[in-house]
Amino acid sequence: MSPSKTPAEIFDIDGAEVRVSNPHKVVFPGPGVTKLDLVNYYLAVADGALRGAGGRPMVLKRFPKGIDAEPFFQKRVPENHPPFIDTATLHYSSGTSAEETVIRDAAGLAWVVNLGCLDLNPHPVRAEDLDHPDELRVDLDPMPGVDWSQIVDTAYVAQDVLDDVGLAGWPKTSGSRGLHILVRIAPNWSYRQVRLAAETLAREVENRAPGLATARWWKEERGESVFVDFNQNAKDRTVASAYSVRSLPDARVSTPLTWAEVRSIRPEEFTVLTVPDRYAEMGDPHAGIDRAVGSLDALLALAAELGPAEKAPRAGDGSGRRMSAMPLIEVARTKTKPEAIAAFEEWKGRHPGVVSALHPADVLIDGMRGSSSLWYRVRVNLQHVPENERPPQEELLADYDPWAGKEWQGRHGS
Repeated sequence: MSPSKTPAEIFDIDGAEVRVSNPHKVVFPGPGVTKLDLVNYYLAVADGALRGAGGRPMVLKRFPKGIDAEPFFQKRVPENHPPFIDTATLHYSSGTSAEETVIRDAAGLAWVVNLGCLDLNPHPVRAEDLDHPDELRVDLDPMPGVDWSQIVDTAYVAQDVLDDVGLAGWPKTSGSRGLHILVRIAPNWSYRQVRLAAETLAREVENRAPGLATARWWKEERGESVFVDFNQNAKDRTVASAYSVRSLPDARVSTPLTWAEVRSIRPEEFTVLTVPDRYAEMGDPHAGIDRAVGSLDALLALAAELGPAEKAPRAGDGSGRRMSAMPLIEVARTKTKPEAIAAFEEWKGRHPGVVSALHPADVLIDGMRGSSSLWYRVRVNLQHVPENERPPQEELLADYDPWAGKEWQGRHGS
């Protein structure tokens, strides 16, 4: 056994045996949170965490090298999973399928933590009905330069829209910079209809609060606003569920809130060290969510009233590629976020005269989903740079290809 390893601990959780390897491994160096601490955290909030993730197929987002390294995404359940782990086979729009993990109890929570999972990433469907979501997800994603008060204002506008269409929204911190609002719905609609309903909600929020919020899908068009991300309702998407631990240095938690406290709290208040006491004192603010099942009829009627959303123009070269309305240049494609940031710093050094004209939202460093992990794309929107001073598109400072060496049916050249 390696000197850095500690003996495994065996948990008996309601009669199920869960082995936790290397329990004293420090996962979050700042607050000193260990793997054992994470297991105990999830056991302390198990009912709430299972209310968000239990009974749903989930993607395992694993951090085997710690929070400072990129995680990898595992769709397929490990072969040697214990009997208390269920599975469900999902069919993706790409034509592939995967038998995914379904947890139903506290033992399942401990088991996924032992695999190196921090947050829980369930699909918005139950294992018993994989084609009809029972949850609509509103992700309020702030652009750079947006402060917390603007996110909160947007959340209350979204609450008003939901009230007007007869739906109940349940807010929680995302565990990062934004807010999520969860809406329980009857499993009567397809993924396509649920996504359309979410997009309609986003458009109506933008209509009521222009400049504050946006439903613009293309990032460079959003400005310093809160993006109401409706695409989190697409079939292949997952979102960190309630009580998920996020990979920020302070071991922050995606925490359910009451509407009364949304304006007064700050996301950094909720960590692995603070949430168990909050949970013990007040219980789960989302305890009633499964009794608040609503209908999408009113949102879908509003979708018909609004008509189709505006589409971006396409290139005239026959490729069908979208043409951006903004003067964008691409700087780099990298494997990790630190490499992306370093590439942008190098670009700044080459173009010092441009930097002062850039607004925070003009710098676009985006995590892009690859085959099993994230990669990063760096772009700059030159909209605030005088036209005669804009640098041209140059050779990329890094050109990482996340699909290099991978082949699948339909891939060009395969």
